[in-house]
Amino acid sequence: MARNVLGGELQTCGTDPMTGFYRTGCCDTGGEDAGVHTVCAQVTAEFLEFSVERGNDLSTPRPEYGFAGLRPGDRWCVCADRWVEALAAGVAPPVVLEATHARTLDWVDLDDLRAHAVQAT
Repeated sequence: MARNVLGGELQTCGTDPMTGFYRTGCCDTGGEDAGVHTVCAQVTAEFLEFSVERGNDLSTPRPEYGFAGLRPGDRWCVCADRWVEALAAGVAPPVVLEATHARTLDWVDLDDLRAHAVQAT
């Protein structure tokens, strides 16, 4: 059973759109997840713009991959290192702690995550 950053069972991040490296709705990770998609983020317009600037366009639909593109407010499993970059740039999106994988703590301090936390729904 995967654990979240609070030590509990990892909760679902989002299913509309379906997120997660394994597209299960959870920010679970494994050896094949080189990007470490473990932070359950509620994306903002500022973060989506920042991501484009970093070479990862999450807004544009890619129907060939079944990806409709993200809009502000969508929940998405973000790479831990990208969230840290966004934090340093002042555009870190809110996170759902209960749905953020414990492995995230290898990159991010829990206090920083708590400072950006939103309620799970």
